[in-house]
Parts: sequence; structure tokens; C-alpha cells
Amino acid sequence: MIDRTPNPDWREQLTNAAYEFGLPALDLSALDPASIPAGLADEGFVRGRAALPLARRDGSLFVAIADAARLDALDELRLRSGLTPQAVLAEAEQLAAIIARYRPSDDALLAEEADEPDPAAAVEGAEADEAPVVKFVHDVLQEAVDAGASDVHFEPFEAFYRIRVRVDGVLRETRRPPQALSARLAARLKVMAQLDIAERRVPLDGRIKLAGPGRAVDFRASTLPTLYGEKVVLRVLNPASAGLGIDQLGLEAEQRRRYETALHRPQGMVLVAGPTGSGKTATLYAGLNLLNADHRNIATVEDPVEIHVDGINQVQVNPKVGLDFATALRAFLRQDPDILMVGEIRDPETAETAIKAAQTGHLVLSTVHTNSASETLTRLRNIGVAAYNVATSVTLIVAQRLARRLCERCRRPLKLPPETLRAAGFRASDIDTGLQLFDANDAGCSACSHGYRGRTGLYEVVELAPPLQRLILADGNSLELADQARELGYADLRRAGLRKAMRGVTSLREVERVTSGGPREARP
Repeated sequence: MIDRTPNPDWREQLTNAAYEFGLPALDLSALDPASIPAGLADEGFVRGRAALPLARRDGSLFVAIADAARLDALDELRLRSGLTPQAVLAEAEQLAAIIARYRPSDDALLAEEADEPDPAAAVEGAEADEAPVVKFVHDVLQEAVDAGASDVHFEPFEAFYRIRVRVDGVLRETRRPPQALSARLAARLKVMAQLDIAERRVPLDGRIKLAGPGRAVDFRASTLPTLYGEKVVLRVLNPASAGLGIDQLGLEAEQRRRYETALHRPQGMVLVAGPTGSGKTATLYAGLNLLNADHRNIATVEDPVEIHVDGINQVQVNPKVGLDFATALRAFLRQDPDILMVGEIRDPETAETAIKAAQTGHLVLSTVHTNSASETLTRLRNIGVAAYNVATSVTLIVAQRLARRLCERCRRPLKLPPETLRAAGFRASDIDTGLQLFDANDAGCSACSHGYRGRTGLYEVVELAPPLQRLILADGNSLELADQARELGYADLRRAGLRKAMRGVTSLREVERVTSGGPREARP
């Protein structure tokens, strides 16, 4: 059997073992699991026997195995399929990684559901084991939770239907059920979210609670009418984010000191900036957890409240009844608050109210959808906040991204020429000290997904020092503010990412993906 320990000589081991047993060898690193024909074997057999059927040709079934001595799996497959199995030897880690993502065909669902003319009748009120679609949806959601997904996308198209999950910030297709099940899948999800099944013309929002082994998992559901049916996206609400400590965020020591110092000030505004899905809520709640104590009155207004925390007064906006961010903030100020958290500053009224709270003895935390610390300051100016109020109220800005962590078991050393390193942003002092970078093993291993496991934060933490305040009062633009922040020694997001790459935490291509100046597409 091929050694499972990651080894740069695995190809030589594979070739030698294949020669010894008289079998062809196959490098699975370039194999797309989605290209494997479904229905050649059931999922239980593939996982239990570690034997993966790859293709069927002229009465033969080509099967990838990692242990040439396990011929009993081939005999069993011969009885199951009536075909002649032809063994192909593969590296154990690669085979295990692909088997972990193997899914059987979902075509059986179509046959079992074909006789039911009404999608709602097929799923409404059905128990988990009564309707195939009900069980299918439950399995998809449970698999997404087990994989650590943050979002699940159910997407109808003209010729096909696909399900994708976002894991570590990257979307990947996991299943492709028959397109004819589009209405039934949407109906089932809407039943779970307590939404109106008959309403298919407008977007709807709801919430799902999925009972799972050990704990229940909440999802935020959003439907959208598209050209070929309703698309449904579920956001996995992870309660573990509520318990994150500042030491788990990935801040550098000096960045953490700045953040904690700003949090312990009696007044002022701390802003966290970044695009959707960059971990802003986790950063804010890490700070709130640090401040959450009996002698403090903490209130938050969010849209929606995704994380429930004991000891913090949380309010969810409801525009239908006139409860928006600004209205809730004004109500908070009449309830003797110490600390206020606003889910997002998105309009002049909310911004002005938050600024006034920060100027009258309150600590205010909020988020802004901008790309950097300097753009956050100009964004406040653009929505109508006076330069004087920005300069005197904002005490700290945290701009952030989330980058995938390299798997320490299977990451590979990466050698690049000095000119490439300089073009990527590394300094001469970085290169001269024997810089060692690592890259992801795209095939992955049994402990990771395509060479990555989990995510870490990249941060730009900027205090509004007097030089920056003077530049704001002089109506400086974002480029001038960014240059001034660098002169003061504040590392931008790119530099923060390069530091993580130098320590082997993430890869250079991942840094280029999530920070400006690099390719935006993500390789799985």
C-alpha cells in the first residue's frame, strides 16, 4: 500500500507499486470529481471499500484503488455491477480526498417524485423519511454543516439544476439533481422557512432550524424569482462566532493592542470595514465579548441578528413597522447605554446619530462596506458626515479580509524568482532573509479541502492619529489618506497578507485573490 504520509516522492512510490503489482497508475490531482459518472456504485460501497469507479467501457469498469492487495472490493463490485473491474492504482491521500466529495446520482429522486403533480403537496407536512425530496434536502443541509459551509445555493437553470456550497469563502458545486425537481426543492425549503409556498413572484426571507446530531443549526433563508424558477440561498448561522476571542481572529500583536485600546476607551467610534463575508461580525462580537460585563449596558441593532449573546440587548430592524437603524439608535440613547453596536452605517441619518452618540460619552461599534481604512473615511464624508465630526469621533478603523489557511499536512514548498517576489510586494529585506513560501496541494488530503483548511483574517488596523485627522480636515482623498497611514507605519491589507504568506499560514495566490492587485478568481 502507498504510504499515506505526505511525501514529495509519492509519484515515485506510486510508480514503483504499480510496477510491482502489474497495474496502471493514475495521478488523480487533475481529476475533477464532478466528471466522474454517477450511478456506477453507491456511496456506501465507495466509502466503505475505498474503491472509486472512474469509467465504464465495453463491459469493463475502471476502478481507482490505493491498496492493490484489497481485491475483495473488486470481486464485490463485479457481483454488484455485472461488469469486469479493472483496477487502477492511485495515491491514497488523493483517492481519499476525492471519495470524500463523491456523491451518487440523484436521478432516483425524479422517478420517485414523478407521480406527484403538485410540488407543495409533495413536501408540505411530510416528515423527513416520507418524501424523497424532504430527505434529500435534509441530507444536503447536513452535509453543508459538516463541511463547515457558510452558505448553500439552490440554483435553477434552463437545462440543469445545481447546488453549491461556500466553504472557506469559495463556492463549489456539490450536487446536480434533476432540473424537473426545481419547484419541489424550492417548495420544501420554503416550508422549512415558514414562507408562503404560493408566493413565487417576489423575494422572501425566513429562517430555518435544522435538528442535527448534538445541536440544532439555524439558517437564514432568502428566495429570489429567476428566469427558470426560484433560487434559494441559505446562510448558515454559526453560533460559534459569538464565542470567538480576540486571540482567535488572527490579528498581529500590535494590531490587537490597538483594537483593545480603542475598545476600552469610554467614548469614540470603532469601525470595521470589508465586503460581505469578510468576517466583520465576528470581529465586532469578539470585541463585544471582551466588554460584556454586568456593569456595562450594551445594545446592538442588526439586520438581521445572526448571533444571540446573553447579556447584550439585541434589536433586529423591521422596516415594515418603521424600526430602522437610526430609530433604534435614538431609542438606545434614551436607555442609559454604555456601548452601542450598529450593524451597518449605510445612510446619512444613521451616520449622524452614531457620530453624536460617539461624541456624547458612548462607545459606538459599527461596520461599513468599504475596501480599506482610507476608503472608510472618505465614505463617511461622501454620505454627508462633516469632516470635523469624522476627525473627532472615529478612533479606530479595522479593514479586513478572510484568507484560506494552508493545510500543514500537505502544503508544498514554493520557489519563485526574486523579480516575481518583488512584483508581488515583498521587500528586499524579506527576500534577502531566505524567504520560504508554501503553496496549496490542489489534490488535498484527508484533512483538508484542495489544500486548505479553515480561514484566517488579514487586517489593516489604523488609529486616527493627528496627521490623519489634519488630512481629513483638509478634505484629503482616499489615496492621500492611505499614503499618510503607510508613513505612520500602518500595514495595509496586502502587506498583512504577505506577512501571513511568509509564515506559511496562507499561500501567495490566496493573498492575491483576497487583496487588491491580484487575480480575483479562486482556484478550488
